[in-house]
Amino acid sequence: MSKKPNPELIDGDNPEWTAEDFRKARPAKEVLSPDLYAALIAMNRGAGVRGPGKKPVKVQTTIRFDPDVLAALKATGTGWQTRVNDVMRRWVVRRRAA
Repeated sequence: MSKKPNPELIDGDNPEWTAEDFRKARPAKEVLSPDLYAALIAMNRGAGVRGPGKKPVKVQTTIRFDPDVLAALKATGTGWQTRVNDVMRRWVVRRRAA
């Protein structure tokens, strides 16, 4: 049973493509001037292509805590992992100074 289209969403100036339309379609590179095509490509990296991302500031790792220690850390609320990182940083700095 096919669903009837909503008449308010039908755009007479931009009708839905038929199988024949898809068959006759050609890539933009074939129908646009080389200059225009190059300019459009330069503006758009393309679907599915990610831009340059920031380098991660932190490194993901796994550490094992005793259950009571982990419970106590989590009980301090949101940001407990950052606080653990801060404590470890202070420890590393003290060790370097010694």
